[in-house]
Amino acid sequence: MSLAIGMAALAFLLSAAGTRAALGWLRHKQILDHPNERSSHVHPTPRGGGLAVTPVLVLCWAVIASLSPGPVSGWALIAVAGALLLLATSWMDDRHTLAAGPRLLVHLGVAAGVSLALPAQALVFQGLLPLWADRVLTVLGWVWFLNLYNFMDGIDGITGVETASIGLGIALVAAVGGGAIAGLEPYALTAMAVGAGFLVWNWPPARIFLGDSGSVPLGFLLGGLLILLAGQGQLAAALILPGYYLADATITLLWRLKDGEKIWQAHRRHFYQRAVKGGKTHAEVTRAILAANAALIACACLGAIGHGGAAGLAAVVVVAVLLALMTRWAKAGPA
Repeated sequence: MSLAIGMAALAFLLSAAGTRAALGWLRHKQILDHPNERSSHVHPTPRGGGLAVTPVLVLCWAVIASLSPGPVSGWALIAVAGALLLLATSWMDDRHTLAAGPRLLVHLGVAAGVSLALPAQALVFQGLLPLWADRVLTVLGWVWFLNLYNFMDGIDGITGVETASIGLGIALVAAVGGGAIAGLEPYALTAMAVGAGFLVWNWPPARIFLGDSGSVPLGFLLGGLLILLAGQGQLAAALILPGYYLADATITLLWRLKDGEKIWQAHRRHFYQRAVKGGKTHAEVTRAILAANAALIACACLGAIGHGGAAGLAAVVVVAVLLALMTRWAKAGPA
C-alpha cells in the first residue's frame, strides 16, 4: 500500500505540473479550441492537456509494474504501449480531425491486442460465455467505453472528476473485495491522482481542455482496469462505477440514432450538456456528477462484499435521479 500511496502522490504532482507546462506550450503555439454552435464554452481555450496527463499515467504504471511484478504487471506494460499508440493517434485527431473509420480501426486493434494479454481465467462475463465470446464482447465493450469517455468530455471538470472517481472506486472495491482482487490498487490510485492533478487546471472555469489525446487513452486505461475488476468476479462493481457515463452516453446515442443523426459528429444532446444549456453552470453540473459518483462508489463497495442485487438496484436509482435532475435543469432554461 505504501507503493500505491507514494505513486499516487507523485502522479498528482506530475499531472498538475505537466498540465501547467502543457498549458503554456499550447498557448504559445495557439493550439486552441474555439467556441462554435456545438460548444459548451465561450472563450478560446488551449486543448491538448492529454499531452501531459497521458504520459504521466503511463509512466507511473510502468514504474509500478517494474517494482511490483505479478499477474497485473505484465498486462499493465502491454496496456501502456496501447495507450501510447492511442495518444499518438488521438493527438493527430486533435490537430487534423482524422476520419472516424481509421480511428475506430486503431481503437479495435489496440483493444483486441491488449485483450490477448488478459489471463485466461479472467472471464469478464463470469463464465457465462465461452472464452472466445467473452473476449469478443470484452473488446467491443472496451472500444465503446473509450469512445464514450471521449464523447462525455464536454464541460469543464467532468473528465477529471470521472477519472478520479473511477480510480478511487476501483481501489476501494479491490480493498474491500478481499484477496481475490490483488494488484489493482496502485494502478487505480495513480489514475485517481492523475485526474485530480488535471482538475487543478480544468476545474470550472477551465484554463485547459484534455482533448482526445487525454480522454481516449484515459478511457482505454480505466476501461482496462474495469475489465480486470470484472474478470476477478466483480462485474457488478465494474458496471456500477462508471454508471452515469454509461447511461448518459448510451441513451444519447440511441436518441441520435433514432433521429437519423451522424453519431460521430459533435453535438450538444448529452444530459449534462442540456443542463448547462438550460442555465446551470459547469461547476454546478460537475458537482452533481461528483456527488452521484460518490454514491456509486458506495454502491460498488456494497456489491463487492456480497450484496450485488441491492447494490445494482441502488446504483440504478442514483443514475436515474441524476438524469432526471439534469432533465429538469434543461427544461428550466431556453430550448
